[in-house]
Amino acid sequence: MLIDRLNAYILPGRAAHPAPGLDQAKAGEALGLGGIFLSERWETKELGAVMGALTQATGRVKLVAGLTHFGTRHPLVQAGMGATLQMLSGNRFILGFGRAVPPLFRKLGITVLNNAGMADHVGILRRLWAGESVSYSGPAGDYPEMQLAQPCDAPPPVILGAVGPKTLALGGAHFDGVVLHPFLTTEGVARSARIVRDAARDAGRDPEAVTIYATVVTAPDNLLPKQREDILEARAVSYFMHREVGLPIVSMNGWDEAPMDRLVETGLSRLEYGQGDIAEARRQMAEAVAMLPDEWLEQGAAIGSLSRCATRLAEYRAAGADQILLHGTTPDQQEDIVAAVRALDG
Repeated sequence: MLIDRLNAYILPGRAAHPAPGLDQAKAGEALGLGGIFLSERWETKELGAVMGALTQATGRVKLVAGLTHFGTRHPLVQAGMGATLQMLSGNRFILGFGRAVPPLFRKLGITVLNNAGMADHVGILRRLWAGESVSYSGPAGDYPEMQLAQPCDAPPPVILGAVGPKTLALGGAHFDGVVLHPFLTTEGVARSARIVRDAARDAGRDPEAVTIYATVVTAPDNLLPKQREDILEARAVSYFMHREVGLPIVSMNGWDEAPMDRLVETGLSRLEYGQGDIAEARRQMAEAVAMLPDEWLEQGAAIGSLSRCATRLAEYRAAGADQILLHGTTPDQQEDIVAAVRALDG
């Protein structure tokens, strides 16, 4: 049933304070969602701190780091965090990585790993969780000798955020799951799923054992105009205003690059990580949505009536997604859409 495959973000985008996320997670568990995702932002959504709180605020749902980034923590620290969160949560934690935004990370002095480095990094974590002593020098860094004092009896699955063909293939070959990018069409999800599963098969793995999450921005008509503006329009711009983020989405969907290029040229990307008023930044991004074709939102998200949104989620599932990740709304806003999905399930 589709209802068993629903997940949701808490604290989407920039958040002024992490505390509301705890209530959002509790609401998601009460609704029957299967998983709660947290995207890391260091100023208010540092992964270890918020996930640690979530392990105690919830009792059933999967808790997914969706996503943190390579290079932001030493592998031994990352492995220790994962093991600790597994113990605290009763083995409900899933560790998710993203490639990062290279221009930003280079300014911060954070190493941006290539594909070989990302594959080696997850291999290092798995060896540490197994209790091995790890000596490594390669694209993931230089580590003369590392070992956890005790192995992790139930290592967390490791998943990868991916949109471009090479990263999707990397996910299929080396990771336990792949989180697809928002604003993919159903055709884009189908293309992505084929790449992941073909790569898993080529690597000698069971292609059906790699979990594929379709991230779907869901903005039903029962939202207030201001809510929709933040959930849909501003969020779309927040992705497409970064060329390195938007281009793989546009390419996978088979869309024309020109509208994205015009948006990138506005320089709105400066609003994403700088200091300043969050509400004003979202307002400016929402206004800029007029630069994008209407069909990008219509084909790359779930919008319209509640029943139409539920049908769209089912279409993403049919396109090859194992799990659906609701994005934009938070669980405390999702009672109606969850009811619509239950009605669709019959």
